[in-house]
Amino acid sequence: MRGSDLTPDLIRVAYHQGWFPMEDESLGEVEWYAPYERALFPISGVHVSHSLRRILNQAPFEIRYDSDFVAVMEHCRRPGENWIGPNIQRCYNQIHQAGWGHSVECWQDGQLVGGLYGVAIGGCFSAESMFHRVTDASKVALWAGVERARTCGFTLFDAQVMNPHLERMGAFELSHADYLKRLSLAKDIVTRPWPLGLGVPTGRPPLP
Repeated sequence: MRGSDLTPDLIRVAYHQGWFPMEDESLGEVEWYAPYERALFPISGVHVSHSLRRILNQAPFEIRYDSDFVAVMEHCRRPGENWIGPNIQRCYNQIHQAGWGHSVECWQDGQLVGGLYGVAIGGCFSAESMFHRVTDASKVALWAGVERARTCGFTLFDAQVMNPHLERMGAFELSHADYLKRLSLAKDIVTRPWPLGLGVPTGRPPLP
C-alpha cells in the first residue's frame, strides 16, 4: 500500500490481527508482516546475565519513559535497509500523541544514549525497535521495558522477530497461531497508565 495511506487506526486494526508494518523508503510503500514464529519475552523479566547484573548494579543510566519518543524513533533508523520511513514515523508519533505509543529511554549526562519504542494493544506491549549509542544501553532499556510492562499490568511483551541478541536475553518463539491465542486474551486488558518522563537509576527496582 502507499505509505501516505497509512493511519494509526489501520495500524491498530493490524496489530489486533497480529500484523505490523514496515516501510520501503525507496518506493514509498508499506508492507505488512506476520512472522510464522513470533518472538516474545517472558513478562516475568528478561534473562539477566552476570554482565547485565553488573551494569544494573553500577546504574550508569537514568531511565525515562516517554520523555522523547520522537528522538527514540529517529535514533532507531538504520543507515541501510531501513524500514522506519517517514510515514512510519508520522503514524507512530501520532500513536504516541494518542497515548498508546511508548518509549523507554536510557540517558547519561543529559544525553539520550539508548532506548526502545513500541505500542500498547490492551495488555500486549509490542516493542518495535531499539538502539544504543553507549554499550549496554539497549539491553538496559529492554530490561526496563519488560519490568515496566509487568508493573503496569501487561501480560504479553512482543518482540516480533527473533534475533541472536533477543535470544540471549531470554526471548522465546511461538507459532503465529499460538501468538494469536495469547493476543486474544491480552488485547482487551485494561492496564495501568504508562509513566511519563519518570527517571530512576538502573540499579534500583522500577517505581510502582
